[in-house]
Amino acid sequence: MGFWIFMLVCDLLIPLVMICIGTRFVKNPPSRINSVYGYRTARSMRSQAAWDFAHRYCGKLWRTMGWVMLPLSVLAMLLALGQDIDFTSFLGGAVAVIQCVIMFVPTLVLTERALKQQFDSNGR
Repeated sequence: MGFWIFMLVCDLLIPLVMICIGTRFVKNPPSRINSVYGYRTARSMRSQAAWDFAHRYCGKLWRTMGWVMLPLSVLAMLLALGQDIDFTSFLGGAVAVIQCVIMFVPTLVLTERALKQQFDSNGR
């Protein structure tokens, strides 16, 4: 039971981080374009307007996806309740991999598509 709780907590970290960072990006994004912190792609860094738009858009996506993944992760881990450590670790790892794919792939594709629709190649 202790290992199951550990894996559940580990699998809840990604959705919780997405909710927190998404909320931060929507309410208080990085004010200046920088190469250290924020949604940093070539398209988002072309202008301040593109930078601000990318953070609001990505923040909304992450916040929404985090809230969707949170209960789904709990439901997935309930399948491992009472199972052996091997199954619990396999399922917990699979959930984490799926969460990472959901965190990066749709976010990059959707945010870059929205940036491309809103801004030209110079970020205007």
